[in-house]
Amino acid sequence: LLEAKPVTGRTHQIRVHCQYVGHAILGDDKYADHQQDDFLREIGLKRLFLHAAQLRFTTVNGHPVSVEAPLNDELLGVLKNLSAE
Repeated sequence: LLEAKPVTGRTHQIRVHCQYVGHAILGDDKYADHQQDDFLREIGLKRLFLHAAQLRFTTVNGHPVSVEAPLNDELLGVLKNLSAE
């Protein structure tokens, strides 16, 4: 697992950087090696394994906003299947 904190807001920033260092995000149909597709189906991954656990920003009125989201059941299931391997 990897924690990333993008700073520029550039499109695909996290995905491109992960691919560049040789570790594309699981399920990435644009930047990953498609030889893993069968394995991904076996572990139950049907989408990009990328999750925004927390978003923080300041509104135009200067009010800070912080939103947190737990990992959903689908991605928790994938982690469970990976730990069983």
